[in-house]
Amino acid sequence: MIKNNFCCLLCILLIPSLLSAQTKERPTPTHEDSKQPNIILIMSDDQGWGQVGYMDHPHLKGNTPNLDAMANSGIRFNRFYAAASVCSPTRASVLTGRSPRRTGVPGLHKRLCLQEKTLPQALKNAGYATAHFGKWHLGGVKGSAMPILPDDPNGPKHYGFDEYLSATNYIEMNPLMTHNDEIVYLEGESSVLMVEAGLKFIEANKDKPTFTVLWYGSPHFPYTALEQDMKGLPKDMDARQQNLLGEIIAMDRSIGILRDRLRELKLAENTLIWFCSDNGGRDHEPHAMAGLRGQKGNLYEGGIRVPGLIEWPGKIKPQVTDFPASTMDIMPTLIDLLDLPKDSMLDVVDGESIVPLFTGNTPQRTHPIPFAFKGMALIDGRYKIVKNGNGKGPQWELFDLDNDQGETTDLAAQQPERFERMRAEALAFEVSIDASALGEDYPEGKVLQQQRDENWAEMKEYQALFDKFARLKSDWKRPDPNRKSPAERRAENKKK
Repeated sequence: MIKNNFCCLLCILLIPSLLSAQTKERPTPTHEDSKQPNIILIMSDDQGWGQVGYMDHPHLKGNTPNLDAMANSGIRFNRFYAAASVCSPTRASVLTGRSPRRTGVPGLHKRLCLQEKTLPQALKNAGYATAHFGKWHLGGVKGSAMPILPDDPNGPKHYGFDEYLSATNYIEMNPLMTHNDEIVYLEGESSVLMVEAGLKFIEANKDKPTFTVLWYGSPHFPYTALEQDMKGLPKDMDARQQNLLGEIIAMDRSIGILRDRLRELKLAENTLIWFCSDNGGRDHEPHAMAGLRGQKGNLYEGGIRVPGLIEWPGKIKPQVTDFPASTMDIMPTLIDLLDLPKDSMLDVVDGESIVPLFTGNTPQRTHPIPFAFKGMALIDGRYKIVKNGNGKGPQWELFDLDNDQGETTDLAAQQPERFERMRAEALAFEVSIDASALGEDYPEGKVLQQQRDENWAEMKEYQALFDKFARLKSDWKRPDPNRKSPAERRAENKKK
């Protein structure tokens, strides 16, 4: 009986009809002039659920006016989730609608499998001009941000982006990046630079709908904010916290530039902006998670619940929702909204369309929201089951998030039937994603490209460009050949 139940649950998770887009209460995707909407996806880097003014953060309240305005004019999610508690996997989920472990990106610095069907490919086929600006982190290159190699087989152009201005990892002030295969040096605050590049792309393609991905490097460590973005913060604040919050304020300022310019171009009414963070915040900023348990790197709420906003002035009325949604829902939602072919996605997709929310209706999820990173979790409405929530132990726990969003009380013993049912679903999901990771979902039945596991400082392709980097950026420093890798330093610290 247990075996049969397990197989049934696995089949349920794999049935494509459960994973296809919902179509109820669909708003028309066109504007009055019959144009498809412009779409902008914005993702911050390591921004916690509480690190916005509208969450009453004591130092950001009044300092994030543009995010606050979006929260007041569109859909504000109280329960929006990153697909993983670190950045690369979440980014993979945005582009595919799938659990990151299916896509070749189970953790940091992994290559997104080239056999995946991606959102930019689908929109490009539908007539959209597509572009990526900012942090990429899906090319399998370890280390701090560097320009993407022009011949990198896993750069943005290979996943459906017509244009890109991107770097391998988080970007900071005055970044070195790659613009359409040309390595460039840019001066200025990185969030503002990305928005300016995005607006230039949108203006250059006003004759067609645009799909613009803005993946910020803020507020990821190391924190380097401009004085103008820290002037509203307490003078006696710790310098690290001051710079971290200053980066969020700068990011908000760039969103203001974006929204203002869209209005000037008369594009705002027919532009859908979807904002979220790639994972939870860090606990060295005391208000980052707004009381949630955990932080970046684990599967408790503080690691995966993030700010989530959707603004579309011409179509979406203001609302605050407790409906749980995730980054895996982005692709299915947009495919549904634009009525694109179902084969724009692979058959096995973990996200679901949330288009009914756009008209004030509540969607019905057909399956729980799954998570897999150093453990597992499923969210089924108000209930959440988690295995190895902090990455340090194999225990299973059950929580009622409606009454205990801080995850303080394990209900496994009090609700054994629910606990066993959800654990069986989680185990079936694990079997499913392991099969996907081996290539079962691809026509070839296997994964064709092997993972790369190199730090850019040790790659001969990058070493050949060191002189060029130094010419472009006068303060660029060559990596110390004797410097130990983070893994080596962690191993040494454990021995001490």
